[in-house]
Amino acid sequence: MKFTAKQIADILDGQVEGNPEAEVYKLSKIEEGSEGSLTFLSNPKYTSYIYQTNASICIVNKSFKKTQDISTTLIRVEDSYEAFSKLLEVYNQIKLDKKGIEEPSSISDSAKLGDNIYVGAFAYIGSDVEIGNNVKIYPNVFIGDNVTIGDNVTIFAGSKIYSESVIGSNCVLHSGAIIGADGFGFSPNNEGVYSKIPQIGNVIIENGVDVGAGTTIDRATLGSTIIREGVKLDNQIQIAHNVEIGKHTAIAAQTGIAGSSKIGENCLIGGQVGIAGHITIGNRVRIQAQTGVGRNIKDDEAIQGSPAFGYSDFNKSYVHFRNLPKIIKRLDSLENKLQDNENR
Repeated sequence: MKFTAKQIADILDGQVEGNPEAEVYKLSKIEEGSEGSLTFLSNPKYTSYIYQTNASICIVNKSFKKTQDISTTLIRVEDSYEAFSKLLEVYNQIKLDKKGIEEPSSISDSAKLGDNIYVGAFAYIGSDVEIGNNVKIYPNVFIGDNVTIGDNVTIFAGSKIYSESVIGSNCVLHSGAIIGADGFGFSPNNEGVYSKIPQIGNVIIENGVDVGAGTTIDRATLGSTIIREGVKLDNQIQIAHNVEIGKHTAIAAQTGIAGSSKIGENCLIGGQVGIAGHITIGNRVRIQAQTGVGRNIKDDEAIQGSPAFGYSDFNKSYVHFRNLPKIIKRLDSLENKLQDNENR
């Protein structure tokens, strides 16, 4: 799909400087621009590239002043970075604007589908499923019985949504996400043999949640595992049964959260964090990467380490830890001197 400089300027409320009929069909970094590509200049460090780039169109700030001739067509806007981000969003919407029901797919007669829906090939939609408007379900998606999905949801290829799950509006589930698998519930008998505890709860995902590729969210034993509004989950995260994650919390890849833990609102959790079960983490907590959390955390704490303790304390302690061999050597030297003094 091709766009002219004029069309792009109209979308961005910008001003064309150069050829308004210049066409682009791809995006590029300014230093890698080629004919037919659209790029932008925001960071002053990259200013030199605008005089060298072969990109057909470049978005720049209105305040940008040329010091040399430029071959590329410019589109001047108030904020080039923000404008380019807006354009990426528009481009993505166009690219993902699929409609209709592809064959083969399996859709239960009792399922209710909203308007303007897309269902990809080999998708399965079970009994009594309710799906809102403008939902996109890509190929090989499984949606179990009694699932409810709101409006404007995108479910990418290969995702699995188990029965009774509830997904709000404006959510994105990336490929391989698994929603509502059984929680890890087993009970050992006197011989050490494990019996499975039935997991009869569900998963509730509220509005505006993003779930990364390969992330799993287990159904509750009883009640619900709940992901609150606006939560952002990276790839390959494990969220166990009966966990609750507060609004607008963001969690990076490979984090694991054990059963029945509660995480507050607006928290930032780094990659490979491990959170033990049955603990409570407050609001606005910042947890550094590879931290192990085994205790309750109060509001506004910043923690690091395994087991975790205060971020500032960790950094101070780590300096001493790195110097531990030198410190021990100094202590040994002092002990030897003291011993010599005592022997005199």
